[in-house]
Amino acid sequence: MRRQRPLGSGFGAAGTADDVLAGVDLTGRTALVTGGASGLGLEATRALARAGARVLVAVRRPAAAETALRAALPAAPHGAVTVHALDLADPAAIRDFADGFLATGRALDLLIANAGVMACPETRTDAGWELHFAVNHLGHHALVNRLRPALNPSGSRIVAVASAGHFLSDIRWHDPHFRTGYDRWLAYAQSKTANALFALHLDTLGADDGLRAYSVHPGSILTPLQRHVPRDEQIAQGWMDADGTPAAGFKSPAQGAATAVWAATSPLLADHGGVYCQDCDIAGPATTDDMLVGGVKPWAADPESAARLWDLSARLTGLDAFA
Repeated sequence: MRRQRPLGSGFGAAGTADDVLAGVDLTGRTALVTGGASGLGLEATRALARAGARVLVAVRRPAAAETALRAALPAAPHGAVTVHALDLADPAAIRDFADGFLATGRALDLLIANAGVMACPETRTDAGWELHFAVNHLGHHALVNRLRPALNPSGSRIVAVASAGHFLSDIRWHDPHFRTGYDRWLAYAQSKTANALFALHLDTLGADDGLRAYSVHPGSILTPLQRHVPRDEQIAQGWMDADGTPAAGFKSPAQGAATAVWAATSPLLADHGGVYCQDCDIAGPATTDDMLVGGVKPWAADPESAARLWDLSARLTGLDAFA
């Protein structure tokens, strides 16, 4: 396992996205947040915009996103936050979004690959791909590769929002699309391992051109991501009590967004690309199976697996702009 040693960032689990950006001026920088109008994505969008960034919010439901962002950022200057249609399960929609951005001629400084699905019923895209793997991983692989010409040569950062859910599964190399034996939690877990491996190999490919990539575990947070998990199941899992109060150790959405925003902006990470982060620092190796303790499992930090996944993803999507 390479380079997985905490730095002592000065922040921790209690820090919020606003905390890690206190005193940071992002004026003149362009950020893209997928799924940036709800849950952790909304908190990341809000914090980046408050720090002066121009933020593009890419979502499946633009009208709902516009409403949410007006409520969250009522004083945002006109054009500071813009909403764009993007369905990560649809390769044509990814192409159209990327082509539209490239046509503006702007550089992309920060990309937080936040959008995702969790514990869905068995669902397949038109290409036959399992939905978690398609949306959480392959869609972001395609998006980043299509946006390659816009990545800022003076230093862009890409942050993949992974999860301690990766504890439950390595990549199922024999059957990544669950052609047999579908399990919604293992499907989610595999996609989160894929997020970590994607960032690891992307950093390897892009580092010489000034691109840095990271993956992050945001912590345990109750957000709309759990829409497919019934309330009774969430109570049985110990995530909340009968009144809906989150369990001890769970974070607020603002705290959950902090690590992604920190990874996207902290100068401390300039020489530590490809790492998996949690609680606004580089995570250490996982020494237990307790997801609240966290850390990173060996299969999510293995360079050979990362290269193998990149090759598989390039074959499936037909996209490898870093070759």
